[in-house]
Amino acid sequence: MAGAMWPGALPLLLLLAVLLHPSRCTQGGKVNFREKEKQVLDNILGPGRYDARIRPSGENGTDGPAIVRVNLFVRSIATISDIKMEYSVQLTFREQWLDERLRFNDFGGRLKYLTLTEASRVWMPDLFFSNEKEGHFHNIIMPNVYIRIFPNGSVLYSIRISLTLSCPMNLKLYPLDRQICSLRMASYGWTTNDLVFLWKEGDPVQVVKNLHLPRFTLEKFLTDYCNSKTNTGEYSCLKVDLLFKREFSYYLIQIYIPCCMLVIVSWVSFWLDQSAVPARVSLGVTTLLTMATQTSGINASLPPVSYTKAIDVWTGVCLTFVFGALLEFALVNYASRSDMHSDNIKKQFPPSDQMEHSSSIDPSSELLEPDGSANFAMKPLVRHPEDSMSMDKLQQCEIHMQPRKKNCCRSWLSKFPTRSKRIDVISRIFFPIVFAFFNLTYWSTYLFREEEGDE
Repeated sequence: MAGAMWPGALPLLLLLAVLLHPSRCTQGGKVNFREKEKQVLDNILGPGRYDARIRPSGENGTDGPAIVRVNLFVRSIATISDIKMEYSVQLTFREQWLDERLRFNDFGGRLKYLTLTEASRVWMPDLFFSNEKEGHFHNIIMPNVYIRIFPNGSVLYSIRISLTLSCPMNLKLYPLDRQICSLRMASYGWTTNDLVFLWKEGDPVQVVKNLHLPRFTLEKFLTDYCNSKTNTGEYSCLKVDLLFKREFSYYLIQIYIPCCMLVIVSWVSFWLDQSAVPARVSLGVTTLLTMATQTSGINASLPPVSYTKAIDVWTGVCLTFVFGALLEFALVNYASRSDMHSDNIKKQFPPSDQMEHSSSIDPSSELLEPDGSANFAMKPLVRHPEDSMSMDKLQQCEIHMQPRKKNCCRSWLSKFPTRSKRIDVISRIFFPIVFAFFNLTYWSTYLFREEEGDE
C-alpha cells in the first residue's frame, strides 16, 4: 500500500521544492526584485516587442517631434591653446526623453528604474558636437555610460566623454582680452519635425567647484539655441558659451616688466662718457638683440594673424626705444667729432691773435683812402650841445637794443660747452618722459577698450 501511495506524493514534493528554491524567495520570505528586473526587461525589450529604429512619439502620445532635454556637468578644462585656437574639456553628458513603449510595472515603487549599459538596445538621439576636433569615450575599468529606464517610460542617458573643440579667438586685445569658447550640439539626421533638443529646466549646465586653468579664469557661461537650416531641412541645435578671462599677472611678470627693464637699461648709455665707445656700443647692441629675442619668443606662441595685437604695440614701441638709444649714441659720436674739429680750428687761430691782427689793421684802414692816399680825420676839440644830445640818444637806443636775457633752459644748457654733451643731457630727460607718456596712453587705451567690450 505504501508503494501505491508513492507515485501520488511525488508531484507534491516537486512543487514544494520549486517553491522553496532560493531564486523564489529570500531571507524573511521577501520577493527577489532583481529577478523581477529580468522579467520586466525581457517583457519590454524582448524579440518582437521593441524596435530601436523607430523614434518615440511626441508629447502626450502625438505624432509631433520627440523632445530630448539635455544637461551637462563640466568636470575639467585641460588646455586652451591660442596658437591652435582650441580647448579641451571633459564632461558628463546627459540626455533625457520619454518613450512610452518602455513603460513597466514598478511593483508599488519597489522598482525605481532599470539600468542598461548597451545603448543599442533602445532608441537614441543622433546628437553630435558640431565644433568637435577630437573626442573619445572613457572605458576604464568599465565603459563610463549607463541608461536608466523609469516606470513611466522616461529614459536617462549619461556618458563621460573628453572633447577637443575649436574656439575661434579675437586677439586684438591680447593679453588683456576675454575669449568666448562655444560647445555646440545638434541633430545629425532628424529634423525639427522629428526631434527637438531643449535645455533641461533649472541649472542645465554645472561646473565642478575649484576649476583651475593655467592662464584663464572661467567667468561665466550662457546657454542658448542655434538651430541651423540647410538644403535638407532645419535641425535642432544647442550651444554653451564659456566666457574666459585671461590671467594678466603671468604676462605682467613674463613680458611687460622685462621689456620695461630692457628699455631702462638702454638709457644707461646716456650716462656713460662719450669717449667710452666700446661700452656704449656693446650696451646698445646687447639690449637691442635681447629685445628682438623677447619679441620673437612672444610671437612664436601666437598664431600669425593679419591684425595688430596689443602685445605687438608694446613690444614694437619698446624695440623702437632701444633702437633709438643706439642711434642716439651714433649722433653723439658724430657731434663729438665735430666738436673736436672746431677745437682744432680754434687752436690754430686763437682769439687773442685775431684781436691783435684786427687792431693792427683798423688804424691803417681809417687813414687810407681807396686810392691809397692818407686821410687824417681831425676831430673837433669842443663838442656842440647838439652833439651831446645825439650821443645820449644813441646810448639810449643801444640800451633798448641790448639782447634779452637767456631763459632757464638756455642758461642750463650753456653749462655744457659741447654739442655731444648737450645731446646726452637732453636724452636723459626726453626718453623717460616720452616712455612714461606712452605707458599712460597704452594702459588707458587698452584697459578702457576692455571695459567697453564687457559692456
